[in-house]
Amino acid sequence: MAGKLMHAVHYTNCGGGPSDLKYVEVPVPTPKKDEVLIKVEAASISPIDWLIQQGRVKPMFPRELPQIPGTDVAGEVVDVGSGVKNVKAGDKVIAMLGFANGGGLAEFAVAKANLTVIRPLEVSAAEGAGIPSAGLMAHQALTDSAGLKLDGTGKPTNILITNASEGVGNYAIQLAKLGNAHVTATCAPEHIDLAKSIGADEVVDQITPDGQALKSPSGKKYDIVIHCGEPTSWSTFEPHLASNGKIFDAKPTPSSARAYLLKKLTFSKKQLIPVLLSCKGENMDFLVKLVKEGKVKTVIGSKYSLSNPEDAWAKNAENKIFGKIILEP
Repeated sequence: MAGKLMHAVHYTNCGGGPSDLKYVEVPVPTPKKDEVLIKVEAASISPIDWLIQQGRVKPMFPRELPQIPGTDVAGEVVDVGSGVKNVKAGDKVIAMLGFANGGGLAEFAVAKANLTVIRPLEVSAAEGAGIPSAGLMAHQALTDSAGLKLDGTGKPTNILITNASEGVGNYAIQLAKLGNAHVTATCAPEHIDLAKSIGADEVVDQITPDGQALKSPSGKKYDIVIHCGEPTSWSTFEPHLASNGKIFDAKPTPSSARAYLLKKLTFSKKQLIPVLLSCKGENMDFLVKLVKEGKVKTVIGSKYSLSNPEDAWAKNAENKIFGKIILEP
């Protein structure tokens, strides 16, 4: 498709707001040897996309400007690089793009073949587009980092999931329940019933004193905390941790990194551990299968048109939605 144009959403500088996103025509990208070209049927956006636009992840991201934001897409393969063997033209797929270059909010996007998986017919494009970054982070934090066994064969575990309204929190609740964990979640008051509907055993209004203190209504101590919220002090977490309790920070900051080093140096059994997303195609395929089987669902908070992205971007910036924000061409 060399030389052809497509519609896409981009911004030309960091630090702006929703109005800086422009619906433009740009060349259709060409896949490299290890890449696939996807006709995008749905894309989702996440809080990290807003942070990148704000320049709060510099100098790592964005790699260059203008930037087409978005990393999570579902669609149909239209072309593949010479080295690609796992998918072919015509396949319905889900893919995770890189944070450095983005590219998801467009009619066509290129993705690495090793981060592109088949989307079964039972999973809609919108459901599939919600999976990659949020689902992978929840899965990694619970399994690779915290060691939870999702087949339910592990020991009984008490888990706290903060800011469970977001996509990571949505998936974390559902995956933790597959591991037979007792799940306490914090979220905005208007989302309490929604959090319960996807499996949370206890839900705390995060704007109340108990919610801000992260206190379990039943007085349980947490073995694992999946922290998806704003930076929170160690002194807030510590009283509610079990003797070997560990916090896995899905939104690590310099302060959480310092807390991690301090607890390591003092040989504390209670620890705060930053989680940096390591994308693996096999984990994404595992999550897609769970959605296909109805064991996990993508919670879709709202849908928008790609041609009018400002409202979706504003909603993403507010960070008050329950579930994923989807854009469709």
